[in-house]
Amino acid sequence: MKLDERVPDFTLPDQHGQLRSLAEMTANGPLVIFFYPLAGSGGCTKEACHFRDLQGEFAAAGASIVGISTDGEAKQLEFANKNSLSYPLLSDRQGEVADLFGVRRRLLAKSLPIKRATFIVDKDLILRFSVSSETNMDLHADQALEALKTLA
Repeated sequence: MKLDERVPDFTLPDQHGQLRSLAEMTANGPLVIFFYPLAGSGGCTKEACHFRDLQGEFAAAGASIVGISTDGEAKQLEFANKNSLSYPLLSDRQGEVADLFGVRRRLLAKSLPIKRATFIVDKDLILRFSVSSETNMDLHADQALEALKTLA
């Protein structure tokens, strides 16, 4: 997927089993989507909590947040409860949305978790921003917040 391309609508269950569509989540403004490899791991916890801590700033910029991993709904719920994450965590068990965004590993690495990456999709379902870093857990939220300021 490339910047300024339309993202096909998708629907995934959140940590409570509620189905969430991309169109619904972008209806009121841009959506920051962060993909993370494994709910509950040290790096993913740091990243998710950084998004949590900046949630007010994202809201002030008119954006909402959603996290996606291939973990099941129960694991996502446990992760959300343990870390007081109030935004949706979507379960992409088959990796179809990860494939769509190009963050699913290929070939021999397919058994590994998805790549860590963050995207911004606007209310028209157009991809406006992307960043990827496997090691800098704060980079994703910080750069997404900066991007929202320039996109406004």
